[in-house]
Amino acid sequence: MTPLDHAAGLPAWAAILVSVFLIIGAGLTVIGTIGFVRLPTFYERIHAPTLGTSWGTGGIVMASMIFFTVLATRPVVHEILIGIFVTVTTPVTLMLLARAALHRDRAEGNPDVPSEPPVPPSAAVQAEKA
Repeated sequence: MTPLDHAAGLPAWAAILVSVFLIIGAGLTVIGTIGFVRLPTFYERIHAPTLGTSWGTGGIVMASMIFFTVLATRPVVHEILIGIFVTVTTPVTLMLLARAALHRDRAEGNPDVPSEPPVPPSAAVQAEKA
Protein backbone atom coordinates (compact mmCIF):
# COMPACT_ATOMS: atom_id res chain seq x y z
CA MET A 1 0.00 0.00 0.00
CA THR A 2 1.18 3.50 -0.76
CA PRO A 3 0.96 6.36 1.74
CA LEU A 4 -1.89 7.82 -0.29
CA ASP A 5 -3.97 4.71 0.36
CA HIS A 6 -3.74 5.52 4.07
CA ALA A 7 -4.91 9.11 3.53
CA ALA A 8 -8.42 8.13 4.61
CA GLY A 9 -7.01 7.77 8.13
CA LEU A 10 -5.67 11.36 8.16
CA PRO A 11 -7.04 13.27 11.17
CA ALA A 12 -9.46 16.10 10.39
CA TRP A 13 -7.15 18.79 11.79
CA ALA A 14 -4.30 17.62 9.54
CA ALA A 15 -6.57 17.39 6.49
CA ILE A 16 -7.77 20.95 7.06
CA LEU A 17 -4.23 22.25 7.56
CA VAL A 18 -2.98 20.45 4.44
CA SER A 19 -5.93 21.79 2.46
CA VAL A 20 -5.29 25.36 3.61
CA PHE A 21 -1.60 25.23 2.65
CA LEU A 22 -2.43 23.64 -0.72
CA ILE A 23 -5.00 26.33 -1.48
CA ILE A 24 -2.60 29.10 -0.45
CA GLY A 25 0.25 27.61 -2.49
CA ALA A 26 -1.91 26.98 -5.55
CA GLY A 27 -3.50 30.43 -5.25
CA LEU A 28 -0.15 32.20 -5.14
CA THR A 29 1.06 30.20 -8.11
CA VAL A 30 -2.08 31.14 -10.07
CA ILE A 31 -1.62 34.81 -9.15
CA GLY A 32 1.94 34.63 -10.49
CA THR A 33 0.68 33.04 -13.70
CA ILE A 34 -2.02 35.68 -14.14
CA GLY A 35 0.60 38.39 -13.59
CA PHE A 36 2.79 36.76 -16.22
CA VAL A 37 -0.03 36.88 -18.75
CA ARG A 38 -1.49 40.29 -17.88
CA LEU A 39 1.54 42.53 -17.38
CA PRO A 40 2.61 44.40 -20.52
CA THR A 41 6.43 44.40 -20.59
CA PHE A 42 9.01 41.68 -20.13
CA TYR A 43 10.54 43.47 -17.15
CA GLU A 44 7.19 43.57 -15.34
CA ARG A 45 6.32 40.01 -16.36
CA ILE A 46 9.34 38.35 -14.77
CA HIS A 47 8.55 39.68 -11.31
CA ALA A 48 5.09 38.14 -10.73
CA PRO A 49 5.97 34.51 -11.54
CA THR A 50 9.10 34.76 -9.43
CA LEU A 51 7.12 35.64 -6.32
CA GLY A 52 4.32 33.23 -7.22
CA THR A 53 6.75 30.38 -7.68
CA SER A 54 8.66 31.00 -4.46
CA TRP A 55 5.69 31.53 -2.16
CA GLY A 56 3.48 29.03 -3.98
CA THR A 57 6.12 26.34 -3.64
CA GLY A 58 6.43 27.19 0.05
CA GLY A 59 2.73 26.54 0.63
CA ILE A 60 2.73 23.27 -1.27
CA VAL A 61 5.92 22.10 0.48
CA MET A 62 4.36 22.85 3.90
CA ALA A 63 1.25 20.88 2.95
CA SER A 64 3.40 17.94 1.84
CA MET A 65 5.47 18.02 5.03
CA ILE A 66 2.37 18.02 7.24
CA PHE A 67 0.63 15.31 5.22
CA PHE A 68 3.51 12.84 5.21
CA THR A 69 4.61 13.63 8.78
CA VAL A 70 1.14 12.78 10.10
CA LEU A 71 0.85 9.64 7.95
CA ALA A 72 4.35 8.36 8.74
CA THR A 73 4.15 9.35 12.42
CA ARG A 74 7.68 10.67 12.17
CA PRO A 75 9.07 14.02 11.02
CA VAL A 76 9.36 14.20 7.24
CA VAL A 77 11.39 17.30 6.43
CA HIS A 78 13.31 16.44 3.27
CA GLU A 79 10.84 18.62 1.33
CA ILE A 80 12.66 21.57 2.88
CA LEU A 81 15.44 20.92 0.36
CA ILE A 82 12.97 21.57 -2.45
CA GLY A 83 11.92 24.83 -0.83
CA ILE A 84 15.51 25.93 -0.34
CA PHE A 85 16.41 25.06 -3.92
CA VAL A 86 13.47 27.02 -5.35
CA THR A 87 14.05 29.96 -3.01
CA VAL A 88 17.72 30.22 -3.98
CA THR A 89 17.49 29.57 -7.72
CA THR A 90 14.41 31.64 -8.59
CA PRO A 91 15.85 35.11 -7.75
CA VAL A 92 19.14 34.23 -9.44
CA THR A 93 17.27 33.22 -12.59
CA LEU A 94 15.24 36.45 -12.41
CA MET A 95 18.40 38.56 -12.25
CA LEU A 96 20.09 36.68 -15.10
CA LEU A 97 17.03 36.98 -17.35
CA ALA A 98 16.59 40.67 -16.56
CA ARG A 99 20.25 41.49 -17.16
CA ALA A 100 20.31 39.55 -20.44
CA ALA A 101 17.17 41.34 -21.64
CA LEU A 102 18.53 44.72 -20.57
CA HIS A 103 21.82 44.07 -22.37
CA ARG A 104 19.94 42.98 -25.51
CA ASP A 105 17.65 46.02 -25.41
CA ARG A 106 20.56 48.43 -24.92
CA ALA A 107 22.51 46.79 -27.76
CA GLU A 108 19.49 47.14 -30.07
CA GLY A 109 19.09 50.80 -29.05
CA ASN A 110 15.60 50.39 -27.62
CA PRO A 111 14.45 53.91 -26.62
CA ASP A 112 12.20 52.57 -23.83
CA VAL A 113 15.20 51.23 -21.88
CA PRO A 114 17.34 53.63 -19.83
CA SER A 115 20.93 54.02 -20.95
CA GLU A 116 23.87 52.87 -18.86
CA PRO A 117 23.61 54.20 -15.30
CA PRO A 118 25.83 57.22 -14.60
CA VAL A 119 29.06 56.68 -12.73
CA PRO A 120 28.67 57.80 -9.10
CA PRO A 121 30.71 60.93 -8.28
CA SER A 122 32.83 59.13 -5.70
CA ALA A 123 33.82 56.44 -8.23
CA ALA A 124 34.68 59.09 -10.84
CA VAL A 125 36.93 60.95 -8.38
CA GLN A 126 38.69 57.72 -7.40
CA ALA A 127 39.19 56.82 -11.08
CA GLU A 128 40.82 60.24 -11.74
CA LYS A 129 43.21 59.80 -8.78
CA ALA A 130 44.38 56.41 -10.04
